[in-house]
Amino acid sequence: MAAGKKAANRYYSGPPSNHFDGTLFFNPGGQLPGRFADVLKWQFNGQRAKWPAADPSPFPQAKPATKIEGADLTVTMVGHSTLLVQTAGLNILTDPVWSQRASPFSFAGPKRVNPPGIAFADLPPIDLVLVSHNHYDHLDLAALRQLKAGHDPLVVTPLGNDVLIRAAVPSMRLSAHDWGDRVEIGTGVFIHIEPAHHWSARAARDRRMALWAGFVIETPGGRIYFAGDTGFHDGINYRLLAEKHGGFRFAILPIGAYEPRWFMAPQHQNPEEAVQGMKLCNAAHAAGCHWGTFQLTDEPIDEPTLKLAEALDAEGVPSERFRALRPGEVWDVP
Repeated sequence: MAAGKKAANRYYSGPPSNHFDGTLFFNPGGQLPGRFADVLKWQFNGQRAKWPAADPSPFPQAKPATKIEGADLTVTMVGHSTLLVQTAGLNILTDPVWSQRASPFSFAGPKRVNPPGIAFADLPPIDLVLVSHNHYDHLDLAALRQLKAGHDPLVVTPLGNDVLIRAAVPSMRLSAHDWGDRVEIGTGVFIHIEPAHHWSARAARDRRMALWAGFVIETPGGRIYFAGDTGFHDGINYRLLAEKHGGFRFAILPIGAYEPRWFMAPQHQNPEEAVQGMKLCNAAHAAGCHWGTFQLTDEPIDEPTLKLAEALDAEGVPSERFRALRPGEVWDVP
């Protein structure tokens, strides 16, 4: 990993581990993100599908209940990888993004083609936020500022992201952890920080300085898995989760931003791999995320849903078990 070192880590310092070389994080037995030459090859391949400027959801903006008690589980899609998970009296947001662009700029970069499935003013009191990594389509500092001002939630995130968030939102309540850590939230709820096969960067010179992760939410009503952003990586992490946790009532799995495969496969799984992942981790139900809101890659806007339906049919999995959620869609999970 030494070849990737160019500067001291500005976000984290700690002892080496099986996924940290003393300066940078990495995927054990996995692949590094593409080189700049590979990025140029992809950007100029001429195969990028044209997305519509607007693609409204068929569902109206949701107005969630204040709380969902006990073992009941309600999930509402906001957009991309942002979902509201309500169970055990807690309101949990995954990778909250309300900005118009997934970009460091307000005038350029991937632009939202549909409004958030919940208007920010209609959010119930948010108790907990899970931030999987620091890419702009997952870490929206403006949204975190708003959440701090109006809700003051606890933010649980992998190592190093706390430094970046604290610099922008100094009073944010933060809890930063390594893979394998377990955090008690209360009311019988625990958060497990688990491996994902991905990478991190906010700019050109901080690649892999902050860790990336998925999360397992352990609740009285069952376990919930939020994969964050991940490549399939031969299903290694899915098998690990099944072995460690036994299975899941519900999983939130990425199904988009996967073309071209020669470039994206190590970091972004496709719908077929998501279905394999659902089966490998023993999830009873799953929601597809990371599609249909920001155009990040080459595939057409509706291809993930079509490929998901084909994969479910090929694997004999009923379509009601794995749904590609649209903004505003609400699922009362069995």
